[in-house]
Amino acid sequence: MTPLPKPTDAAAPLRWLPGWRTLRGYQLAWLRHDLTAGLVLTTMLVPVGIAYAEASGIGGIYGLYATIVPLLAYALFGPSRILVLGPDSALAALILAVVAPLAAGDPMRAVALASAMAVVSGLVCIGAGLAKLGFVTELLSKPIRYGYMNGIALTVVVSQLPKLFGFSVEAEGPHRQLWAFAQGLLSGQSNGIALAIGAGTLAGILLLQRLPRVPAVLLAVVAATVAAAGLDLAARAGISVLGDLPQGLPQPALPLIGMADVGPVLLGGLAVALVSFADTSVLSRVYAARMHMPPAPNQEMIGLGVANLATGFFQGMPISSSASRTPVAEAAGARTQLTGVVGALAIAALLLWAPNLLHHLPSAALAAVVIAAAIGLFEVADLRRIYRIQQWEFWLSMVCFAGVALFGAIPGIGIAVVIAVVEFLWDGWRPHSAVLGRVDRVKGYHDITRYPQAARIPGLVLFRWDAPLFFANAELFRDRVLAAVASSPTPVRWVVVAAEPVTSVDVTAADIVAELDDSLLAENIELCFAEMKDPVKDKLKRFGLFARLGAETFYPTLGEAVRTYLRSHPVAWEDWEDEAEPPGRPD
Repeated sequence: MTPLPKPTDAAAPLRWLPGWRTLRGYQLAWLRHDLTAGLVLTTMLVPVGIAYAEASGIGGIYGLYATIVPLLAYALFGPSRILVLGPDSALAALILAVVAPLAAGDPMRAVALASAMAVVSGLVCIGAGLAKLGFVTELLSKPIRYGYMNGIALTVVVSQLPKLFGFSVEAEGPHRQLWAFAQGLLSGQSNGIALAIGAGTLAGILLLQRLPRVPAVLLAVVAATVAAAGLDLAARAGISVLGDLPQGLPQPALPLIGMADVGPVLLGGLAVALVSFADTSVLSRVYAARMHMPPAPNQEMIGLGVANLATGFFQGMPISSSASRTPVAEAAGARTQLTGVVGALAIAALLLWAPNLLHHLPSAALAAVVIAAAIGLFEVADLRRIYRIQQWEFWLSMVCFAGVALFGAIPGIGIAVVIAVVEFLWDGWRPHSAVLGRVDRVKGYHDITRYPQAARIPGLVLFRWDAPLFFANAELFRDRVLAAVASSPTPVRWVVVAAEPVTSVDVTAADIVAELDDSLLAENIELCFAEMKDPVKDKLKRFGLFARLGAETFYPTLGEAVRTYLRSHPVAWEDWEDEAEPPGRPD
């Protein structure tokens, strides 16, 4: 694909509007592809938008509003040329967890709550993008993301099962919903015709999805709608149908909520922002690579934020990128975001001139659409691989999954974040360390537990610390150094810390190193460092520790520290004394 012109200094104020740059470099040859792809995309946007809105606890029309407005906003502010935004199955459980208990059955209150969540999510994403925090989603490891998304997928499936069987339940939380669903089945509340429609739609989607160029969702939904209309199943079998959509376009409205709703809405909006940007960042990187364009995570966050903010002020709901609709746009030949604009305008035309077209769309078919999407969220194969190669990460994923499945999406995201922080800190909190020795015919100095035959230099402890040195592990560092001294086979004169893996030191750690130096000096042992990086030395200088220890105790290499020790502390072995470069050529 032809690259677009790069922004110049004169166009710097427009750097926040990638869509404008796309328009400036637009080629007429792309127009036919974008128009066709936009119309093809519309056939999927409509049923999916309605289905995800229903799954989120709000009316289907608001899912269409949340499709029109974000596509237009992202076309101007989003950096990806074919990414499709809109309601998403991964967010449905998050939105429902906030909306259902607070709305208490009031449909307009449910819309206001969902719109307020979109505003919160938009502001968070825009702020994070401006602050260049596009990297934050990288803090969630792959196993944790798998656990969270598997839990979300299960939550979505459980929430849609009653609709698939033709009845409804009043329960909050996945396990309560599952219990209420089981009770409904046992008490005979299910509708066999609705189940046949829903199961047939689900089977049709799953079978047709194997054919990449076939609009599976559209065909299955059209078939269900035609069957319901032709047989008048709403009247004759009592199945629930969508009914008439309101005529007209989304109108600007402030999402006014009560003070009691602020806390849950803020928490829900933050969760939406994290999940939606995590999905969007991954998807945008994939398509940036395919189109030979550099990823733009910070601008991606701004584009996603503006799209959420816009939909929040136009009676929409939180949105994200779509891993199912974007490939449809790509397969249909999309070249730029004009595809999304065409899709938005086509939906607007539907609402203006044909709002009754979807009157007979069965609710069971919509539930099948959502369940089919949720099934696609489950990750099993790669978790098997993780179980084989690193079981503790697999069980972290299972804990995260259980948290979402048992407590719901909102608490689940908190559990995921806590697990991510603990996982991040653990390696630094209890890092590996090693006492080093010299191994014949192997360059350098090596862990004596890995090389039991390694020779240790009399009077010298070479100690390596494999992590940043900070408040959580500083005392452990001191204890392990003292333990290495105590276990030395010869009286210790020097301790040299191989500090190349130490990428940072904080104030707490510096103070504990000073205490360690005092303890060693009391035993006539000198503390030295080798291979410490200059930025870390700069910190020690600010803390006053560099001056306290003395510049002469810092060596550029471990080999230089060893040679200095051997010159001032002759040892019994001739090959050590003899020189500066004993066999094994230490670095």
